[in-house]
Amino acid sequence: MEHVPALDEDLKKTLGPATAKVLAEQLGLHTALDLLHHYPRRYAERGELTALTELADQLDEHVTVVAQVADARILTFNGGRGKRLEVTITDGHGRLQLVFFGAGVHKPHKDLLPGTRAMFAGKVGMFNRKLQLSHPAYEPLGADASDQDAATAFAGRLIPIYPACAKLESWKIAKCVDAVLPSAQEAVDPLPPALREGRGLVPLTEALLKIHRPATKADVEDARQRLKWDEAFVLQVALARRRHADSQLPAVPRHPAPGGLLDAFDAKLPFTLTEGQQTVSKEIFDDLATDHPMHRLLQGEVGSGKTMVALRAMLAVVDCGGQAAMLAPTEVLAQQHHRSVTEMMGELAEGGMLGGSDRGTKVVLLTGSMGMPARRQALLDLVTGEAGIVIGTHALIEDKVQFHDLGLVVVDEQHRFGVEQRDALRSKGKQPPHLLVMTATPIPRTVAMTVFGDLETSVLDQLPAGRSPIATHVVPAKDKPHFLARAWERVREEVEKGHQAYVVCPRIGDGEDDPKKKSAEADGDKRPPLAVLEIAEELRRGPLAGLSVEVLHGRMDPADKDDVMRRFAAGEVKVLVATTVIEVGVNVPNSTVMVIMDADRFGVSQLHQLRGRVGRGSAPGLCLLVSEMHEASPARARLAAVAATLDGFELSRIDLEQRREGDVLGQAQSGVRSSLRMLAVIDDEEVITQAREEATRVVAEDPELERLPGLKLALDALLDTEREQYLEKG
Repeated sequence: MEHVPALDEDLKKTLGPATAKVLAEQLGLHTALDLLHHYPRRYAERGELTALTELADQLDEHVTVVAQVADARILTFNGGRGKRLEVTITDGHGRLQLVFFGAGVHKPHKDLLPGTRAMFAGKVGMFNRKLQLSHPAYEPLGADASDQDAATAFAGRLIPIYPACAKLESWKIAKCVDAVLPSAQEAVDPLPPALREGRGLVPLTEALLKIHRPATKADVEDARQRLKWDEAFVLQVALARRRHADSQLPAVPRHPAPGGLLDAFDAKLPFTLTEGQQTVSKEIFDDLATDHPMHRLLQGEVGSGKTMVALRAMLAVVDCGGQAAMLAPTEVLAQQHHRSVTEMMGELAEGGMLGGSDRGTKVVLLTGSMGMPARRQALLDLVTGEAGIVIGTHALIEDKVQFHDLGLVVVDEQHRFGVEQRDALRSKGKQPPHLLVMTATPIPRTVAMTVFGDLETSVLDQLPAGRSPIATHVVPAKDKPHFLARAWERVREEVEKGHQAYVVCPRIGDGEDDPKKKSAEADGDKRPPLAVLEIAEELRRGPLAGLSVEVLHGRMDPADKDDVMRRFAAGEVKVLVATTVIEVGVNVPNSTVMVIMDADRFGVSQLHQLRGRVGRGSAPGLCLLVSEMHEASPARARLAAVAATLDGFELSRIDLEQRREGDVLGQAQSGVRSSLRMLAVIDDEEVITQAREEATRVVAEDPELERLPGLKLALDALLDTEREQYLEKG
């Protein structure tokens, strides 16, 4: 009887050490179960020819195509000493050239006769402005009589095309899957039977057989529907259990006191809050009044007034005797928040100080680079309760930091903090404090349900009155160099009007980022990304000569960073050449123009974030996206999308659609690649929404999943240590 591998059996036993090593190193597949969950990317039909016309978008990618040989000829060069085989293949729509060199020409010359149909796999390259596959691997699809078995095997069947790698082509992976497919019978079904039957989903074993070896397109659809549900449901159960556990924790209810600090602050505001700010504030105040911890995500477009909403929540907590801590990812941002909070509060931020309000409190800053006396005083103010609000970086998390009564933690830019940091700060309260997480990265609803599924979500999508629109234009530096010259003229014009400018570059250029430079140069025609230090020097000597041009990047000494930022905020520095260190939170209302160099090297959402740094005052903002990419390239299409809309939610949807499978939720979310193979977060909104409802119901009835051992098993597999952190990070 043939060996049926156990699901957790190492692939070495079934496939041999060499193949197992490639699967583990290249594709992250270690066990029979991993391989069963390595689903085909698509299917080619016997007789159907795959579209070669789509290969232009896949330059440098490893592809598999099904096509027919149109012609094949051997050419000689070097006076007859060298041989090259050129094979032209067609799918009825497009043509593609294959090339083989040297001693490797004879076998393909014999195999690939005109009329032969085969699968070909290789890396898409370009030669003489034509696409080609060089030395592709190939597998004839047995159309002649002598290959009758292969013909029978392939006739009428859908051919699975697997995500592959250079060392293991799709059809070799298919043979590996054949070896472990019998063990699909052992797979434990995670879906509760009532749910599966109620939704008309096929059993898991059947789904695995149908996804790998479908007889019809309907089989593929049945399998996909079922496997999407598994992924969505198991993930939502994990999140529902976390929400349930959080709801069982005790917290001190915080009711804003009438006539207190919050009322005094509201009374001195020179403007009225937007409708969105009022709605979101009410949601937060309702949460703060409950006896279990608030867990809320506040999403807001750049400049929508999130800090104002967070500050009012902090003041409400201080009003009833508690303290609030705001955690920022960088020192620049912590100092910026501290500056803007103390400015907004005025004398209310000087509690206990001469000239301060008798209703006020102290607002302290705590960062790693502070001098010892200031640090000691800040720590003392926190432990005595003198300081109601503290704003800081990771320094807040250190053991030495003790609070009198921590009631609220506000985390800015959630994706930059790990679970350990968030929990370390939360553990400083006598009881778990309330938690408000803020992000300026717009997140489509389904992604919020998937990535931040343990948090309730509030969205601020209105800009406060008086904020100016930002015009965005693409500057094609290679095709039209005079456009770039004009960009620098525009910067000079804005400075002459009394405004300021940012110039953003992808790299610092201080020698430490040389490895990237080398690899870029090794790429051949790709030059290294433009660098802050080089561009700043060029601008000082050239188009912006005579203007005060300064640099800002992450490897500067913290005191120097703060000095540059302070002088830029004060208007002494006219042009700031920086890395993405300015991406979040930097607020200089007088900045009206931003030039982003090598803009194609940034993601869509990142460009949107950067652009939000200008137009923060009453003068309109201008953002210029400089790129040397060709007009027809996907990179230029991305830039055009950013230039066409200021709607961050629309851009984040485009961003997700354009990213590769497995990177949908951003690389920072470790474990995602392992857990979402079939589910497309953007397209499968209905499945995710329904799975969330079902998961919430299942967990409410049976929080420990004692009656659902299969689900518990699937959950344990999803939540190994790495993935547990991904979930908790959000």
